[in-house]
Amino acid sequence: MSLFASAAEIDVQAFAALCEQPVNLADYPHAQQVLNRVVIYHAESLRSAMRHERRALMSELHGLFRDGPGVLVVRNAYPDTDVIDRHSEVFRQIIAEESARVVRADHFARPGANQRIWNALQKAAECSPDSFIEYYANPLLGLLAEAWLGPYFQSTAQVNVVTPGGQAQQPHRDYHLGFQSDEVVARFPLPLHRLSQNLTLQGAVAHTYMPLETGPTLLLPFSQLYEPGYLAWRDQDFIDYFASHATQLPLQKGDLLFFNPGLFHAAGTNRTTDQYRMANLLQISSAFGKPMETVNRERLVLALYPLLLKRVEQGELDQEGLEAVIAMSADGYSFPTNLDTDPPLHGMAPQTGQQLLEQAVQERWPLARFTQAVEALRAKRLA
Repeated sequence: MSLFASAAEIDVQAFAALCEQPVNLADYPHAQQVLNRVVIYHAESLRSAMRHERRALMSELHGLFRDGPGVLVVRNAYPDTDVIDRHSEVFRQIIAEESARVVRADHFARPGANQRIWNALQKAAECSPDSFIEYYANPLLGLLAEAWLGPYFQSTAQVNVVTPGGQAQQPHRDYHLGFQSDEVVARFPLPLHRLSQNLTLQGAVAHTYMPLETGPTLLLPFSQLYEPGYLAWRDQDFIDYFASHATQLPLQKGDLLFFNPGLFHAAGTNRTTDQYRMANLLQISSAFGKPMETVNRERLVLALYPLLLKRVEQGELDQEGLEAVIAMSADGYSFPTNLDTDPPLHGMAPQTGQQLLEQAVQERWPLARFTQAVEALRAKRLA
């Protein structure tokens, strides 16, 4: 196959040979089981391993996303589901406020079929910073993101509520190349197709119980391994193969589902008459990639700061939780910037938003000082 492939060169038989591999539980020593070729972890085991053998655990997780089935579930990631319920209520408030003025489009389903919140990360922080902090203080989110993307990742979030009777999405791959036409995708050499996968991680937090009849995400393990897959997902032979071989797993409230963005997947049909399936979709980008959504991280961290500082001072947030919130909210990368006004005074890179937020909390800055520092950092980066 040419390094500049075309849709005419895709081969569903080669695709099937990759997708029908077995999964050996022994390859994932920190996992508890394999269901339908999806690797299942228990949150308690991950929390223990990340404190005592973090590098080995991250290597295992990275290999699973890259060379293995490409998808995992973490059971009981939020053992206190009241945290989930409080954040679900925040989402419902945002949906209700936006419903009168926003028609929510969906990349892979009919507009209006689902309830969507775009840029749910920033909106939730501004709506309820207290709920945001307790929700994103979960270190498992950062563990999974760093295992695939390394540090300084950039989180975005999009809430999806599939209403009763809501129809399945078409199978697809996700951002970056997943959102381009075949003609555009064919202009990128195949090594860039692989690079696109390595710049993003897809995740979801289950906000409701998701039995199969509510249509949890359809997944095709190992499909991320098919190199020209960004040229294949619209092809009818591949759509038919997905329909025959994709799997679904029921999820409990508080479970996590994370997968390589190159994995063929699709939201399923909600066949119930009264259950609204809610998930907080996390699209997490490498520091070296362009996220799909614009997030005003200055406004986000300013909304969080007073309550973040209060929780630390009152002993309600430990260092692990603080680092988790900072990683999911503030900008962790120094670039792009204006090196005339934002020079690297200590080392090779200027101060980041994450470093500034960490410093302010540790030194107990008042809000006014932190606000001035955030604005100064923003101004220094402008050309």
